Amino acid sequence: MDRREYIKAIKDVIYLAYCGVNGKIPGDARVRKMDITAVYEAANKHLLTAICAMSLESAGVNDERFTQAKGKAMRKNAQMDIDRAQLFERLEAAQIWYMPLKGSLLKDLYPKYGMRQMSDNDILFDSARARDVKQIMESMGFACERFGHGNHDVYFKKPVSNFEMHTSIINHNDNRIFEYYRNVKDRLIKDEDNNFGYHFSDEDFYIFMTAHEYKHYSNGGTGLRSVLDTNVYLTKPGDKLDMEYIEGECEKLGIAEFERQSRSLAMHLFGGKKLTDEDKEMLRYIVFSGTYGTLENLVNNRVAKHGSGKLAKIKYTLGRLTVPISEKDTRYEAMKSFYPWFYEKKYRLPLLFFYRLLRGITSKRKKSISEIKVLMKHKS
Repeated sequence: MDRREYIKAIKDVIYLAYCGVNGKIPGDARVRKMDITAVYEAANKHLLTAICAMSLESAGVNDERFTQAKGKAMRKNAQMDIDRAQLFERLEAAQIWYMPLKGSLLKDLYPKYGMRQMSDNDILFDSARARDVKQIMESMGFACERFGHGNHDVYFKKPVSNFEMHTSIINHNDNRIFEYYRNVKDRLIKDEDNNFGYHFSDEDFYIFMTAHEYKHYSNGGTGLRSVLDTNVYLTKPGDKLDMEYIEGECEKLGIAEFERQSRSLAMHLFGGKKLTDEDKEMLRYIVFSGTYGTLENLVNNRVAKHGSGKLAKIKYTLGRLTVPISEKDTRYEAMKSFYPWFYEKKYRLPLLFFYRLLRGITSKRKKSISEIKVLMKHKS
C-alpha cells in the first residue's frame, strides 16, 4: 500500500486498539469504512493484530486473517506461560535467582488474555550460572540458538516458544543505561511466594520499560505496541506511581525528556485525547518504524550522534569498521560481549577486523549493502 493508504490504516489500527484496551465497541460506520486488508497489514507490522481482531469481533466483523492471528497469539502466550512456569520450577530447584521481564508481565495487565502479543520470554538470571541454565533449557527441549554473545542467550522450542535469557538487563551499547543497571540485583525485591524469584517495584519496572524503549527508539525505532504498553501500565489498577521518583531516576539515565514525551503520547493517543504537536511528531516517527525499528532509522540516528556533514558519515563508517582495543573506548564492552573469543587474547583482535569484514560480504552481505545504500542517501 502507498503512504496515504498506510496512514489511514494506521489510524484505524490505533482506533481499534483504543477500543480494545478501553472496553469499547467500535462504531459501525467507522468499521464499514475500513480497508480490512490494509488494517491487517498495518496491525501486523506493529504486532497489534490480536487486539484489533478482538475489537473487530466485538463489532461483528470476523475476518479469517485476524481470527488466525488472534488464535496464534493466544496459543503462543499459553505455551510460553507453561514453559516459563516449568523453567522457574527448574531454576528454583537449581537455586538460580531469576526475574521475568517486560512482556511476560505486561500481557497480564491487558483486559483480555492474548490481547497483548508476545514475541519472546525475557528473563534476567544469575549470569554466573549461564551454563547451568543452558543445560536446563536443553533438557526442556529447547535448542540454543545463541550463547555467550551479547547480553542474552537465545533459546527456541517448536512450535512457538522463544526465550531470551538475560545475563545483564541491558546491552553494553547504551553506556549510561548499562552503568545504571550494572548492579541491578541491588534494585530488586524478593518475591514472597518462592525462594529465588525477584521483581522490580512498580516504579522501577516502569523506568526499565522506558529505558528499554528508549534504546529501541533512539536506534532503529519502535512501534505502536510499546506506546500501548505504556498506556496500559500507567492506567493499571492499584496504587499511583511515584512520579517524582521516576522523573528523578530518568534524569540519571538521561531519558527524562523521552519519558515525558512517550508518556504524553501514550496517554493522549490511547486515552482518546487531543494530541499535542510533540505527540504528533513522535507518532510520525513511530508509525513508520514498525515493532523493531528500521535500518534507515538506525543508520540515520547513529550518524547524527557524530554531528552533521560528511565528517559525521566518516566517523560513523570508521566506527563500524574499526575494532576497539582500549577499555576507554565506549564501544569496547559491547564488542567484547559479542566477540568474547577474540577479546580473550589481545593478539586475536587484529583477526576480528577480517572476521567482521568477511562476514559482511558473505552471510551479512544483503544487510551490508542495505546499510551502505542508507548511508549514501543520508542527508547530513
